[in-house]
Amino acid sequence: MAVPAGVDGAMPYVEVSCRQGVGARRRRPLLDCVTVRFEDVRPVRPFRWPKGGCHFPGWYWAATTGQHVGFESWLERDRLVLMDFDPAVVGIASQPFWLHWHDGTRARRHAPDFFVRRADGSAVVVDVRADDQIAPRDAAAFEVTRSACTEAGWGFERVGRPEPVLLANVRWLSRYRHPRCRQDPVAARLMEVLAHPGPLLAGAGKAGDWLATLPVLFHLLWRQELAAVRLAVELMGPHTVVRLAGGVPNDRGAAAGSADGPDRRIPQEGC
Repeated sequence: MAVPAGVDGAMPYVEVSCRQGVGARRRRPLLDCVTVRFEDVRPVRPFRWPKGGCHFPGWYWAATTGQHVGFESWLERDRLVLMDFDPAVVGIASQPFWLHWHDGTRARRHAPDFFVRRADGSAVVVDVRADDQIAPRDAAAFEVTRSACTEAGWGFERVGRPEPVLLANVRWLSRYRHPRCRQDPVAARLMEVLAHPGPLLAGAGKAGDWLATLPVLFHLLWRQELAAVRLAVELMGPHTVVRLAGGVPNDRGAAAGSADGPDRRIPQEGC
């Protein structure tokens, strides 16, 4: 699909709101903007909390950047958590720009949900919408955005609802994402104990008192210095096998042994 012409008959235009200046905005041709650090820009539109509204906007503190990133729905928040967990992601911004074009009948614009910078320097523009919630007008906007991103040398993803088990596990670990959860002596002991893969609760017990070691263990899992076997397909629990990262992929590995202490499932968040 060819990229539709912008409102002046040229390439689509991007409107940017920069963090460096309050209210500072510029509208420029898309191809002039490919070197802009969109992961550092302010949202181009405000997040509103209308009374009686059906959406749930908010701000998520991203460990990746140490800053708050806005979202407009719980589905966007869930995707934010997963992006924050991804070690390949080094920058995230929400509503990074307006993309302007003409659809042959009238001028249109679309603000993608997220701009993601990866560790290799590449960029991905992300729109979040459930598969069953895409109206024809939205589908057209996504296709224009995809084509525009291709022209700019960026990736584009339209993502929907994430896998529920992986999301539940990562959301649990996200409670421990803040650096304050890392206690270096405890972390070193856990890494020593779990150099030999073993059950989560048993490993935490071998490293010390559970109240002191479990938060650090979850932080190391969030940081992916440790890895939980079958993280994407089984809810974490006391028998989940934990190992040093960089070995067997998360969805494979030895069966869990028996764990010391109570056999309880790690609870999941309600929202």
